[in-house]
Amino acid sequence: MPLSPERLKATRWTARILALAVLLFGLPFYFGYGNPLPFISPGYSLVDNVWLSIFPLMFLGLALGWFREKAGGYLIVIPVGAGLVLGLVVHRELVVPMLVPLLAGVLFLAAGHGKRNSG
Repeated sequence: MPLSPERLKATRWTARILALAVLLFGLPFYFGYGNPLPFISPGYSLVDNVWLSIFPLMFLGLALGWFREKAGGYLIVIPVGAGLVLGLVVHRELVVPMLVPLLAGVLFLAAGHGKRNSG
């Protein structure tokens, strides 16, 4: 369903601001993790390795969403959603901080699919 121009603009800028905040806050933590390469350290659990695989896709999606909302949104929603499901299955808990980039991804998708001339 197409969004009104005002709602589309608000959705797009909310997603962009959230994406920028996650990038500025999350990248230092990702690189400060020690060795951000997944499956390289035997001390990492399966869930740690999965999240270390998800983060680069998520960061790429957050940056790409500024220019290509649909592609960026899918690069965020699919991996982060899979990681959240894995966390629920393995640890029976939700990784609450990851809901912020998930929200940005959903907003990017809403903006991308809410354009009047999308097709």
